[in-house]
Amino acid sequence: MARSRKSPADRSDAANNPATPILHFGARLEDSMHEWRERRGRKRGLKTTVIPYTGYGTPDWVRVLCRVVLTRGDEASQRAAKVRGWRSFFSIPVDDVVVTISAGGVERTVLADRGGVIDTRIDARLSPGWHVITISTDDSEPVNAPVFIVDPSAEFGLVSDVDDTVMVTALPRPFLAAWNTFVLDEHARRPVPGMAVLYERIVRAHPHAPVIYLSTGAWNVAPTLSRFMDRNLYPAGPLLLTDWGPTHDRWFRSGREHKKSSLARLAEELPDMKWLLVGDDGQHDEQLYRDFAASHPRNVAAIAIRQLSTSEAVLAGGRSKAVENTADGGPVWVFAPDGAGLLEQLTDAGILDPDPV
Repeated sequence: MARSRKSPADRSDAANNPATPILHFGARLEDSMHEWRERRGRKRGLKTTVIPYTGYGTPDWVRVLCRVVLTRGDEASQRAAKVRGWRSFFSIPVDDVVVTISAGGVERTVLADRGGVIDTRIDARLSPGWHVITISTDDSEPVNAPVFIVDPSAEFGLVSDVDDTVMVTALPRPFLAAWNTFVLDEHARRPVPGMAVLYERIVRAHPHAPVIYLSTGAWNVAPTLSRFMDRNLYPAGPLLLTDWGPTHDRWFRSGREHKKSSLARLAEELPDMKWLLVGDDGQHDEQLYRDFAASHPRNVAAIAIRQLSTSEAVLAGGRSKAVENTADGGPVWVFAPDGAGLLEQLTDAGILDPDPV
């Protein structure tokens, strides 16, 4: 089935309709570029491909995450998720395409957004644990996407920042950030010492705990990040990333707002879950976590902040300003330069039991 594309007349009608939001100039410019690149790609024989991401849910629903792009065909499609560095930002997104999701014996169809991203929640009956769902379009091969279904009895989960928390990236210094994102592949990235061991201990102590990785990175780098974490033995879990570029009302998306809204959504979707929030002191994690704990006190078990080294803090543009973390009745806060130190302090605070091994 051919996908529908809005004509110039349709866009004119939308612009004159008060009920239809008018896109920012940057968004309209980006859309025009995507359309031009897609037309050229299809003339060259490129085909629609779905790149699946890890999702999550409960026994009653599942949040499905994926991206629709153009590739050279079946063989290239298998390599699409393995592209790394700057090449991932030159993939051609396909928007307005109908995507079919099969989960738990249920089929649903949704539309990809302006960046080719699918981020949708569908009703499906799945038992707790890991499952595989199927995602396809009319002109692409079905692909499998892993999803983690949270056990209703689970009361403890982990939300972790990525940059400078699980992986040394020295963000947000612009040039170094660009080098790490566009040039450096996952083999050359360095894991933060001891963090994988800390997360493994958390999962061992709480076998049903969901593990969520929250980052301001673009969806383009999701496969690279997933390979990095798998190679360095981090527990599997969904990556909640964002789509760089213009939005309907501004030139660039707010990474801080992305993290804030993602935390609020987790609290709404899993209201009985207490989260261990892990971040670093090089960006805005402390303030974000403090604000979230103040607005959702029942949903925070503890906050762990990885302290950057002096050189990392310089590259990252300095440390975050000190915040008040000692309010009576608030969550436990721990600070350390690596995972081993955070593990020791979380154990001392009673958040984690001593390892019997």
